[in-house]
Amino acid sequence: MRAVVSVIGKDMVGILAKVSGVCCEYNVNVIDVTQTVLQDVFAMTMLVDINGCTVEFSEFSAKMNELGESIGLSIRVMHEDIFNSMHRI
Repeated sequence: MRAVVSVIGKDMVGILAKVSGVCCEYNVNVIDVTQTVLQDVFAMTMLVDINGCTVEFSEFSAKMNELGESIGLSIRVMHEDIFNSMHRI
Protein backbone atom coordinates (compact mmCIF):
# COMPACT_ATOMS: atom_id res chain seq x y z
CA MET A 1 0.00 0.00 0.00
CA ARG A 2 1.23 3.47 -0.82
CA ALA A 3 0.38 6.95 0.43
CA VAL A 4 0.91 10.52 -0.71
CA VAL A 5 2.47 13.08 1.63
CA SER A 6 2.00 16.73 0.71
CA VAL A 7 3.95 19.56 2.34
CA ILE A 8 3.32 23.27 1.80
CA GLY A 9 4.64 26.30 3.65
CA LYS A 10 7.36 28.88 4.02
CA ASP A 11 10.70 27.58 2.80
CA MET A 12 13.34 26.80 5.43
CA VAL A 13 16.38 24.58 5.81
CA GLY A 14 15.72 20.94 6.71
CA ILE A 15 12.12 20.36 5.62
CA LEU A 16 12.92 17.27 3.56
CA ALA A 17 15.16 15.93 6.35
CA LYS A 18 12.47 16.36 9.02
CA VAL A 19 9.69 14.80 6.95
CA SER A 20 11.83 11.88 5.78
CA GLY A 21 13.04 11.46 9.38
CA VAL A 22 9.48 10.74 10.50
CA CYS A 23 9.17 8.25 7.63
CA CYS A 24 12.34 6.54 8.82
CA GLU A 25 11.13 6.50 12.43
CA TYR A 26 8.03 4.53 11.39
CA ASN A 27 9.71 2.35 8.72
CA VAL A 28 7.90 4.11 5.86
CA ASN A 29 9.90 3.91 2.62
CA VAL A 30 10.11 7.04 0.45
CA ILE A 31 9.57 5.95 -3.16
CA ASP A 32 9.54 9.30 -4.97
CA VAL A 33 9.85 12.99 -4.11
CA THR A 34 9.10 16.11 -6.06
CA GLN A 35 9.62 19.55 -4.61
CA THR A 36 9.83 23.15 -5.68
CA VAL A 37 10.22 26.58 -4.16
CA LEU A 38 8.08 29.37 -5.60
CA GLN A 39 9.62 32.59 -4.27
CA ASP A 40 9.63 31.63 -0.56
CA VAL A 41 6.85 29.01 -0.67
CA PHE A 42 8.00 25.40 -0.41
CA ALA A 43 5.85 22.67 -2.00
CA MET A 44 6.67 18.96 -1.87
CA THR A 45 4.86 15.75 -2.74
CA MET A 46 6.20 12.38 -1.61
CA LEU A 47 5.01 8.93 -2.63
CA VAL A 48 5.69 6.51 0.22
CA ASP A 49 5.32 2.77 0.78
CA ILE A 50 3.46 2.16 4.05
CA ASN A 51 3.49 -1.66 3.94
CA GLY A 52 6.21 -1.83 6.60
CA CYS A 53 4.86 1.00 8.76
CA THR A 54 5.29 0.11 12.43
CA VAL A 55 2.17 2.02 13.59
CA GLU A 56 -1.39 2.42 12.36
CA PHE A 57 -1.77 4.68 9.33
CA SER A 58 -3.77 7.18 11.41
CA GLU A 59 -0.91 7.51 13.91
CA PHE A 60 1.63 8.08 11.13
CA SER A 61 -0.64 10.69 9.57
CA ALA A 62 -1.17 12.40 12.94
CA LYS A 63 2.59 12.49 13.58
CA MET A 64 3.14 14.19 10.20
CA ASN A 65 0.39 16.69 10.96
CA GLU A 66 1.96 17.36 14.37
CA LEU A 67 5.37 17.92 12.75
CA GLY A 68 3.81 20.38 10.32
CA GLU A 69 2.15 22.35 13.09
CA SER A 70 5.37 22.51 15.08
CA ILE A 71 7.36 24.06 12.20
CA GLY A 72 4.62 26.11 10.53
CA LEU A 73 3.88 23.86 7.54
CA SER A 74 0.82 22.07 6.24
CA ILE A 75 1.63 18.35 6.05
CA ARG A 76 -1.11 15.98 4.94
CA VAL A 77 -0.98 12.23 4.33
CA MET A 78 -3.56 10.21 2.40
CA HIS A 79 -3.79 6.72 0.97
CA GLU A 80 -2.84 6.63 -2.70
CA ASP A 81 -6.26 5.28 -3.74
CA ILE A 82 -8.04 8.19 -2.05
CA PHE A 83 -5.61 10.65 -3.65
CA ASN A 84 -6.23 9.10 -7.07
CA SER A 85 -10.01 9.16 -6.58
CA MET A 86 -9.91 12.84 -5.64
CA HIS A 87 -7.92 13.70 -8.76
CA ARG A 88 -9.72 11.52 -11.31
CA ILE A 89 -11.47 13.36 -14.12
